[in-house]
Amino acid sequence: MTLSIRAVLRSCAVATAALAAVALATGPAAASPTTDVRLISFNDLHGNLEPPSGSSGRVTRSDGTTVDAGGAAYLATHVKQLREQVRNSVVLSSGDNIGASPVISALFHDEPTIDFLNQLGVRASVVGNHEFDEGYAELQRMQFGGCHPKDGCQFRKSFPGAKFPFLGSNVSFTSGLPALLPFSVQFSGGVPIGVIGATLKDLPTVVTPDSIKGLKFGDEVAAIDRTAELLDLFGVKAQVVLLHQGDNTEGGGPDDCKVAPGPASKIAAKVTPKVDAIFTGHSHQQYDCTVTDPAGNPRTMIQGASFGRLLSVLDLKIDLRTRDVVRAQSKAHNEIVTRDVTPDPAVRKLIDEAKAKAAPIANKQVGTITADLLKSGPASGETPLGDVIADAQLEATASNKAQLAITNPGGIRADLTYASSPNGEGDGVVTYGEAFTVQPFANIMQTITLTGANLKNVLEQQWGPGGTKILQISKTLKYTYSASAPAGSKVSNITVDGKPVDPNGSYRVSVNNFLAAGGDGFTEFTKGTGLTGGPVDLDALIAYLGAHPAIAPPPADRITAVA
Repeated sequence: MTLSIRAVLRSCAVATAALAAVALATGPAAASPTTDVRLISFNDLHGNLEPPSGSSGRVTRSDGTTVDAGGAAYLATHVKQLREQVRNSVVLSSGDNIGASPVISALFHDEPTIDFLNQLGVRASVVGNHEFDEGYAELQRMQFGGCHPKDGCQFRKSFPGAKFPFLGSNVSFTSGLPALLPFSVQFSGGVPIGVIGATLKDLPTVVTPDSIKGLKFGDEVAAIDRTAELLDLFGVKAQVVLLHQGDNTEGGGPDDCKVAPGPASKIAAKVTPKVDAIFTGHSHQQYDCTVTDPAGNPRTMIQGASFGRLLSVLDLKIDLRTRDVVRAQSKAHNEIVTRDVTPDPAVRKLIDEAKAKAAPIANKQVGTITADLLKSGPASGETPLGDVIADAQLEATASNKAQLAITNPGGIRADLTYASSPNGEGDGVVTYGEAFTVQPFANIMQTITLTGANLKNVLEQQWGPGGTKILQISKTLKYTYSASAPAGSKVSNITVDGKPVDPNGSYRVSVNNFLAAGGDGFTEFTKGTGLTGGPVDLDALIAYLGAHPAIAPPPADRITAVA
């Protein structure tokens, strides 16, 4: 019997034992037939302890105006204020707390972020895909503590681990045994609340294979339904799901529901009516929706953007006799984590400690830019920062006879902004910490040989089942696409170094190891041959910045979109 199974059974036993006490409080003499419980959740923090910069640090309201948002010290203050408004409150997370983090957290294997979540009082979190960036063993260290096996304890003398459980009802070993706890039972307002965790079943497509070796990721709906049935069996009627999967949106403010129905909506519509609400994540979007469950009843599906900019708040009204949620009297909203409040002093102290310890590395100048290099761009999907990164990767693999470079947009985590850097060296300075925030994964560059037909197929795979993902390309590659054209026929006029691509020709293409393994659904890359290794992607970017001072945003002339 694994530790996870024993923990599940203990949780069930606690829930069962508590029901007798709950029943005493819900008899005819009870002062009120209902109790109020506030659930406060966030998603996709990614170790953003400091306020994120550029567009990553703003929230767009319904009217199109924006407000600066995010920062752990401000988030902690907002959580405190929300908890003070409702006596019974529980803080939760919908995953990707760690991984792809800025340098002040990542240099210490995200231990400062786990310390912050402990200070915040998080009670449970589902695992996201980025919780697996350094593998299952490291995830277990995040849970139970201990020093890093190679780097030791660099942030503090010891690391206690998370004071809350990482959940994953659909995560198992290849043997079939559960690899994580499927649920947590939280007692608040005199009633038990079941918190079910489920991560995306397609997680293997967005991580490197080595990081999830020996693990399986099952269907989300089946896992949630199975877990909800178990909770119901033990008398836990109020149930919510932390789902690390999300939909994209067509604009809108924090409390709008302009979603383009995707995987989260499908899951929310299918899972058992025993589930009362679903907190989502992964897609870094903001929405507050009502979805009809299989019994025809409405329930909340909500997501709070990313990087600690929003808090998803669900105010539950729970019947003390049935111990179930009264959905018609429950309300949800997304709270903007504004920066006009007093930052939490304890969290501020933690951040200052992490900054001071990271400063000798983080504040080192590595280059200069003449204007913002943004990870967003025109409608074609080509971005200024994507152009620069792809060019850097091409230059770094020149010895591999690379002719072009392609990188995934999800690997570009933040803008490079022209504003003054943290070390005060003036506008346009790029520090190591800023470059690290942009490329934090330490992916390894690899150069492979693709045929011209392979290359076209790669570009066609940008329109896949999971949505559109426009790859960022070096200046040597150009093409035209029509998003309205049939699948498989969207891309045309492909050239490399100004010459039309020959379907039967051979081309040396540099990509990171994530893409080379078919990540993000780009399975055509796995047909590459003649693999030659290269540098870490961050090192390639830093070398390029150092070799090309005063980099300006390149012209957006590589990808042409037509009707």
